[in-house]
Amino acid sequence: MKRLGLVIVFGSLLALLASGFAVAADDSKVKSGMNQVESGAKKIPEGKVGEGIADTAKGIGKTVSEGAQYSGERLKEAGQAAAPPAKTMWANARDGAVGFGHTVKGFFTNLFSQ
Repeated sequence: MKRLGLVIVFGSLLALLASGFAVAADDSKVKSGMNQVESGAKKIPEGKVGEGIADTAKGIGKTVSEGAQYSGERLKEAGQAAAPPAKTMWANARDGAVGFGHTVKGFFTNLFSQ
């Protein structure tokens, strides 16, 4: 049981650390939506039920839409980071010549080794 707890603690710390280094997209709009939900929810016990529910609903909508945009930006950044670097025309020609050379070498090696 102790091991599981330690794994969870260290895993959480590692996830927080890794996410701190990778944040490039702006999440301030998501946070403002979350704050609007919180402030709307605090109005309900104060007797401002209609206003509190309206603010909470607006905050939820804002959080969902901005969260989707934020997630899309993060996925886009991840896709760009994972994309292979573009090759120049010279690099493509060189790779083709090297491949052709290996093919010719293999052909003559097989031809004369039999």
